[in-house]
Amino acid sequence: MSKITIIGTGSVGSTIAYTLAVTGAASEIVMIDINQEKALGEALDIRQGLPFCAPSSIYAGSYQDATDSDIVILTSGVARKPGQSRLDLAQINVDITKGIIPEITKYAPEANYIIVSNPVDILTYTFFKRSGLPSNRIIGSGTILDTARLRARLSEYYSINQQNVHAYVMGEHGDSSFIPWSLANISNIPVDSYRSSVSGIDNLYPVLDHTEIENYVRKSGARVIERKGATFYAVSVSVCHIVKCLLSTVDTTMTVSTMMNGEYGIDDVCLSVLCAVNRDGVSGKLLPPLADNELQLLQKSAGCLKEIINSINI
Repeated sequence: MSKITIIGTGSVGSTIAYTLAVTGAASEIVMIDINQEKALGEALDIRQGLPFCAPSSIYAGSYQDATDSDIVILTSGVARKPGQSRLDLAQINVDITKGIIPEITKYAPEANYIIVSNPVDILTYTFFKRSGLPSNRIIGSGTILDTARLRARLSEYYSINQQNVHAYVMGEHGDSSFIPWSLANISNIPVDSYRSSVSGIDNLYPVLDHTEIENYVRKSGARVIERKGATFYAVSVSVCHIVKCLLSTVDTTMTVSTMMNGEYGIDDVCLSVLCAVNRDGVSGKLLPPLADNELQLLQKSAGCLKEIINSINI
């Protein structure tokens, strides 16, 4: 039995609710939005398909209905428009989040929180600073989506199951993110050696182009927004993966945004590194050794985020 509250019923929040219902990840889902009619409509639309899914209760409600939630997911805020960076949204969505924090934490003080709205690293930092909740229970979706995009692209490159690809995007969920190629592998073979390690078939795989892959990952969100107006499927599946891991007693590692406390020489900022997640939230961080240039890129990403934090009213 798990109760999940979703704040914000736009494309992302509603798709998360739908995905949770279809996969049977939650027995109770509360949908909250400033536009109550929208929340009512989304909840009704999903609820009417439940006879073909695992039994659950889905309804639109108020902050008070979030009482006893195991997980609260924040998707509220202004969406990114074509040509707009995630950081352009910073002050607007920080102010929206600041208004939500006291309302939701009053009724769900023991929940694990997943921050999805952008700029996600700034809003995760804001939630920690303003809520007073333990940092291990405040998780930004961070670069879990970027990491999924990276794994999907590498699997296309080599025509292999995405689950055999182990590679990560770290840092900001945005322009200063980077790929630590020293950690990337396919079935335990370093990614740059994979092409030459395949035998028994005609080797028609292209030589891995790091720059092309990095640009693909970094620009994917903007490309989707240009073509269809918003991104919501991939991020919703990614968030539902976090939910599943937060309901488990077993640690699962993933790149999510959390408060840094000196790891890799970085302090007082939220960004994505490898974390272990279970029903207690973030149980710890994994700190694989990075190459010198990778460490510099991670620290540079932290610096970019700190500049934004210092320029707005948290």
